Amino acid sequence: MANITNDEVDVVVVGLGWAGSLMSIELAQAGLKVRALERGEDRNKADSAYPKPADEYAYGVRNKIMVTPRDGALTVRHNLNDTALPTRQWGAFVPGTGVGGSGLHWTGVLIRPTPTDIKLKTYADQAYKPGQLGEGMQVQDFPFTWEEIEPYMDRFDKICGLSGNTGNLQGRILEGGDPFEGPRSSPFPLPALEDTLNTSMFAEAARKLGYHPFPNPSANVSRAWTNPYGNQIAPCNYCGYCSKYPCLNFSKASPQTAVLDSLKRMENFSYRTHANVLRVDLHPDGKTARGVTYADAQGNEVFQPAKIVVLAAFQFVNVRLMLLSKIGPAYDPVSGTGTVGRNYAFLSNGATTLFFKDKNFNPFATAGATGQMFNDVSPGNFDGPALGIIGGAKIHSSQSTGTPISTSLPAGTAGWGQGWKDGMVDWYGHSMKIGITTSCMSYRGHYLDLDPTYKDPWGLPLLRITFDWKQNELKLQQYLRKIVLNITQELGPDSYSEGYLGLDAHWDITKYVSTHNVGGAVMGDSPKTSALNRYLQSWDVHNVFVPGGNAFPQNFQANPTSMIGSLTLWAAQAIKDQYLKNPGPLVSV
Repeated sequence: MANITNDEVDVVVVGLGWAGSLMSIELAQAGLKVRALERGEDRNKADSAYPKPADEYAYGVRNKIMVTPRDGALTVRHNLNDTALPTRQWGAFVPGTGVGGSGLHWTGVLIRPTPTDIKLKTYADQAYKPGQLGEGMQVQDFPFTWEEIEPYMDRFDKICGLSGNTGNLQGRILEGGDPFEGPRSSPFPLPALEDTLNTSMFAEAARKLGYHPFPNPSANVSRAWTNPYGNQIAPCNYCGYCSKYPCLNFSKASPQTAVLDSLKRMENFSYRTHANVLRVDLHPDGKTARGVTYADAQGNEVFQPAKIVVLAAFQFVNVRLMLLSKIGPAYDPVSGTGTVGRNYAFLSNGATTLFFKDKNFNPFATAGATGQMFNDVSPGNFDGPALGIIGGAKIHSSQSTGTPISTSLPAGTAGWGQGWKDGMVDWYGHSMKIGITTSCMSYRGHYLDLDPTYKDPWGLPLLRITFDWKQNELKLQQYLRKIVLNITQELGPDSYSEGYLGLDAHWDITKYVSTHNVGGAVMGDSPKTSALNRYLQSWDVHNVFVPGGNAFPQNFQANPTSMIGSLTLWAAQAIKDQYLKNPGPLVSV
């Protein structure tokens, strides 16, 4: 193994997904020499051209564009007394890898959190009695206001060509959109996707019951769009290959379609693939970073010197690199001290599948974000305090794909062989789903740390997850199930099946839920309860910035991509406007 030193750059960016590509282009446009390091392979738009991604078994089952468990393994346990075991195959979540990261295979639902989500602790302190919430719950506010972050949400909407109906334009409530959304400074860039039969049926039933449905905000663009970086995104043709697939029509906003075409043409930007970053290298005083060390495809250790280090990989990778590099104190759940690893949160989904003999929903004609949802059951919009629960959910009927292996069939249908084939003949296209995507609070005993036993191929400890469901989240599931049941009864299917967590449920790592992992290196106002300040800057090593889902202090019911993109743009602006002029901590304590 050789030791190699690269030429110095102004900024090294670890990971080239949404956060990495946005940070790279924003800082490169400011004139900085930027180099991105991606542990996976290169993924160009040509690699996604039809018919390559139209293979459900390769992409949807075998996870062709995801990181392998060998290269991205974690260990998992429910509590501090359990022995953690490593993941052998992906189940509950499926992290991406390669250029584009998880931004290449996401579904495309681009919904914002609400102002209450951003200031959840403030809301909780006002709405709940002391001691009413679960023991050990660690709810925190994001360290900024809606008015501060909304312009960056608006910019990210325009980068993605967001398609949907505006519900709140500068405080004015508009019909057809989400009346509970925070005020938007400008309307959706593009109109909503077309409705399908199931979404029309769901919306009509929801309105009859007093709810306020609106089209899923979509980054599968409804019309041709040229974004602020000059990249063109093609109109969606409703092919149904979105979640777990690169878009074969270049219609889904991703790093490839929205950022990288322009970024790659910049002479002051470069990137390396098959570059697995092993650590951030610090100066002897431990107060600043001098670059990163990565292993290249040949197994050489390569040092990349840089004035600024941006950890912009998937949430798990960012937290692990901070722990391996000793950037900030590791969290200890027993004493409650330390910050890196604190406040890990996942989320729970649930769904009811409705079967109709006399309806054909044409599920193969759809976009990833095709659907309708309502936000009436999010924090502050319903009486959570009276129920003794905090959090909420978006309740939706989405038709995201019609691929046959993932098709739901009625109870009693065989899961394989001729029985499964007969069931597909009888029922393909005759079902719709009503689903919930819930919030998840953070707790003292839910955290990330380095596993003491298991190591990766480079001899470094794997990241360990300690997590299980708490009663707050399980009670929320049961409350939401009753709402979905009322809508189901209004629709009157021939039969239906349900999949929700019971009050005695434990986290099952083997069954897919979502890849919306958050926390572990959260942002906040105090270095005692957060690893990052309000600009995603490490409190302890001031030239290290860490954008990603790791910064969320808990998980809200909205998909995380809008906030990840917005936070990255917000941090990039702070680097350009403040840090470059006077390198050092941007927030004093």
